[in-house]
Amino acid sequence: MRRFLYSITGLLALGLPPSTLAEAPSWNINGFGTLGVVHSDEDQADFTSGLLAEEGAGYSDSWSAKVDSKVGVQLSSNFTPKFKAVLQLTSEQGHDGSFDPEVEWANVSYNVTPDFTVRVGRTVLPTFMASEYRKVGYAMPTVRPAEEVYDLVPITNSDGIDIIYQKRFDEVTNTLHLLYGQKSTDLPDGFELDADNAITLANTLEWRETTLFASYSQADLTTDVLAPFFDSFRAFGPQGEKLADYFDLNDTTLRVVSLGGRYDPGDWFVTGEWANSRSRSFIGEHRGWYLTGGVRINALTPYLTVADLRAKGELSHPGLPIPQAEPLNQGLNQLLYGNTSDQGRVAMGLRWDFTPDMALKIQYDRLNLRRGTRGVLSNTQPGFEGDDPVSLFSATVDFVF
Repeated sequence: MRRFLYSITGLLALGLPPSTLAEAPSWNINGFGTLGVVHSDEDQADFTSGLLAEEGAGYSDSWSAKVDSKVGVQLSSNFTPKFKAVLQLTSEQGHDGSFDPEVEWANVSYNVTPDFTVRVGRTVLPTFMASEYRKVGYAMPTVRPAEEVYDLVPITNSDGIDIIYQKRFDEVTNTLHLLYGQKSTDLPDGFELDADNAITLANTLEWRETTLFASYSQADLTTDVLAPFFDSFRAFGPQGEKLADYFDLNDTTLRVVSLGGRYDPGDWFVTGEWANSRSRSFIGEHRGWYLTGGVRINALTPYLTVADLRAKGELSHPGLPIPQAEPLNQGLNQLLYGNTSDQGRVAMGLRWDFTPDMALKIQYDRLNLRRGTRGVLSNTQPGFEGDDPVSLFSATVDFVF
């Protein structure tokens, strides 16, 4: 019975982790891509590829090819058995709607010992279990990573230094990953979000068919996107300053904890993750999890996913008890409501590996939005209510080369 290649080929063939293949060529070019289309029956909000995407399926277009479609090319070079370099370019929908190529990875690595590797440059941000290959659709059993977890940190790379220590103990392989860096992300209307002093400590333990993952991340966030709004609160004196300091995203720390596991004996698999994201700002605290299981029947893999995303806290705040501040109070509540995600999801799908390097996936998602919030949807319109379930239909063709 054929075993899918996404657990091995999707990683090693693309050179995503530090390469340990001593016989690798001096230069190697690999790539991946996804051609996909998504339909949503919610016409007052969009289902997008992430929080930083401009448009998606629903309000912008009933059927959208922008959500999942992407392509990536990676050039890797082994200058010496110990000294290597990687450059990866990806093209997917950005915040401005364009598909301009972006530098996803650009780093050099040095194997101090066979177990100890140091990388400098732009590297993967290892926040979640599938961070190394979250953009490689072929490496995922489902159409896309679970939004309930992976949307908590839409940033996928960092500029800095990371250290990887991998040790084998008989049948056990343990990989410790420590990263320190920074990241500047473009936002709409010319604003930027800077993540400084980003630290991630991640550990992956593999034993036979079992994989266990845990990570802790934190970063200092800085942005002026809402500075005029919160400065208006500060103009009301100490009360306004206290409220602005509590909700303003500028100069705050984001902390994320993630736990994951996978069991894959070959004929079937089950995988899941849990994550908690917390910031003392209007973003607040969110907790998400998912559990996916599937059965492999020759080239076919039917699968089922259950997932949940919950926001901690209320959807509104009384604001300042000053009549002149009422418009600001209303704006604050709109901000809190618009950035609160609360939903459950059930998805079923089928993967067909019709060639060794290509897979067709068909998936149906049912989003049950709670408390009138947007869940994982974005670009909500004035007529959006968030009370009715949302149905999504997705079809993708994933490939590697």
